[in-house]
Amino acid sequence: MRTTGSVPVSLAEIARIAGVGRAAVSNWRRRHDSFPTRIGGTDVSPQFSLAEVEQWLRDNGKLHSIAGRELLWPRFEALGSRDDSGLAIAEAAHRMRSPRARSSQAELSAEAGRLTDEAAKLGRSEGARATFEFLLQRWLETHVRQLSTTPPPLAALMARIALGARVDGHDGHDGHDEDFTALDPACGTGHLAAAAVQECGDRSLTLLACERDPSLAALASARLAFVGDEHDVRTEIATADALREDPFTGVRADIVLCNPPFNERDWGYEELATDQRWTHGLPPRTEPELAWVQHVLAHLKPGGAGVVVLPPAVASRKAGRRIRGSLLRTGALRAVVALPPGSAQPHSVSLQLWVLRAASDGPGAVPPGQDALLVDATRFARAGTREPGPHWESLQTFVLSALEALDRPKVGLPDGAVRVPLLELLDDEVDVTPGRYTSASTEPSGLELAATWKELETLLTGLTQRAQRLSELGFDTDRRQTTVGVGDLVKAGALSLRAGQQPLDGAVAPGSTLVPLLTVADLLSDGTPSGSVATESAPVIAEKGDVVVAGVVRAFKAWVHEGPPTALGPQLYALRVDPAKLDARFLAGCLSAPSNGRQAGTHASSSSRVDIRRLQVLQLPLEEQSAYAGVFRDLGAFEARLAHAGVMGRSLVSDVVDLLAAGGLEH
Repeated sequence: MRTTGSVPVSLAEIARIAGVGRAAVSNWRRRHDSFPTRIGGTDVSPQFSLAEVEQWLRDNGKLHSIAGRELLWPRFEALGSRDDSGLAIAEAAHRMRSPRARSSQAELSAEAGRLTDEAAKLGRSEGARATFEFLLQRWLETHVRQLSTTPPPLAALMARIALGARVDGHDGHDGHDEDFTALDPACGTGHLAAAAVQECGDRSLTLLACERDPSLAALASARLAFVGDEHDVRTEIATADALREDPFTGVRADIVLCNPPFNERDWGYEELATDQRWTHGLPPRTEPELAWVQHVLAHLKPGGAGVVVLPPAVASRKAGRRIRGSLLRTGALRAVVALPPGSAQPHSVSLQLWVLRAASDGPGAVPPGQDALLVDATRFARAGTREPGPHWESLQTFVLSALEALDRPKVGLPDGAVRVPLLELLDDEVDVTPGRYTSASTEPSGLELAATWKELETLLTGLTQRAQRLSELGFDTDRRQTTVGVGDLVKAGALSLRAGQQPLDGAVAPGSTLVPLLTVADLLSDGTPSGSVATESAPVIAEKGDVVVAGVVRAFKAWVHEGPPTALGPQLYALRVDPAKLDARFLAGCLSAPSNGRQAGTHASSSSRVDIRRLQVLQLPLEEQSAYAGVFRDLGAFEARLAHAGVMGRSLVSDVVDLLAAGGLEH
């Protein structure tokens, strides 16, 4: 496959295409005069022509093991807007599956049409579904700040909950109906809908989905077409706003899964005031999520079950108490599950799953419950680690175990789950927040305590072994090494230095890519970026491999950035090394020395600044820097595990003290 035109690619993208590290690409650029010249960007973040890069890699024998899809993505990204590239990827998938099919996206540009043809050809040779999933994942990663997706483990859990909560209204059991129907009224790119197909197993399934964004709807259609190739499923994807113009009016489904948009004030309050779906009351303008809840209920068959992802405030906001009360009294709201932070976007919030069920009919009908099941699963967060998401396997086991008791009042509940009588819930607040009722029942079981003690024991054993190795390091305190300042290294071209700044003000333009924004205040809390900013408004963005330094005494530290591109606020600095002269980890280790920060600080107060250019770095040949870099890396790992052990140890002590105070000691 040959590319055309001047599609720009960065050093990081070249590294992905060639399957090497970014340092290797920098070395190629320095050592080979034939390496393509820069066509854009800056000295620090240069951009090159994709066509020239591909030709150079081919001429130098560096493309022998790389799939052509790596060369495809930069060209899709270069199409411009999120919508253009999304529609082009969906069309490519359409042509991969049906080579002679006519275009389903008449609005594609000529370049997009040529690109989809190439992608379709590549997909048919390298695997259609794998090629589509690769392009879709890159698209989602690029636009992660503009989109809200449902992680596959959460989607699978929601589908299992719905299938387990459903009651066949005619014979009282869950049979494999021939006309089984699943619905997702806000499907995005189809994560929940795909999970519904997978979890329904060998059922003959009708899958209905709706999405108001044309590019998302097209991608969902493409994804579900591949899923449908492996299952007995009939799929219909509608492009519409499900609240304003419901394309499935009158349709009833066995299960409905929904992760609706949050906090939207313009959801159709005025034009939908007399809508027949509001059987539990007209949702206030400020409660669009309760409109989605009633939309889900309106589409359930008798005994059908729905699961909706909601922000925690919906469970307690004063404006929605009347609707919550009606949902409880009629048995429509059967359970609320509080998820750990990080389960889905927004990751800083403990989202909730509301388990809904339509009243069943027929001789085997289940009467409305006299209580609601509240489940607090927030303890399954990954405390003290950088791993994304909760402990999914443990979380799923716990939630499904708790919900097995949904209609079985004599079945015991695990700690963290409680049945609350409706008389207790239907007070002036009608607050269904699980933590309000389960806080006294969240002590870990004996098995959980034993497992945690074992995990801590393993962690401490590893720490002891690391401490032993580190204690064997030898030091020659009489040998004085020369050092050089960061300012001199900048002058010598060994590294570049960029100072973070306050992001530029202004509205985010449509199609803009957002990146996390890291500030000194974030470092003083938990180190997690608390905001985001459009790339065009961020003067300085740290990329993977850059050394980031906090230039203020109270938060002074230096580290090698490993995460996604991140904008840096004031008093944060990005240093990018020339890999032929400096090892990034060696540099970060030298800069992070507390004595280094003290001598470069102004010492006026804890908020004093550190003069980054005065920070000192050992003068060592590149081959000797690697030994120091290895020790710095070991020390960093030791410190991180030590902090994790501290968090785990404090949690264990707290749990055991609670059990002791409750008289739980065995004699």
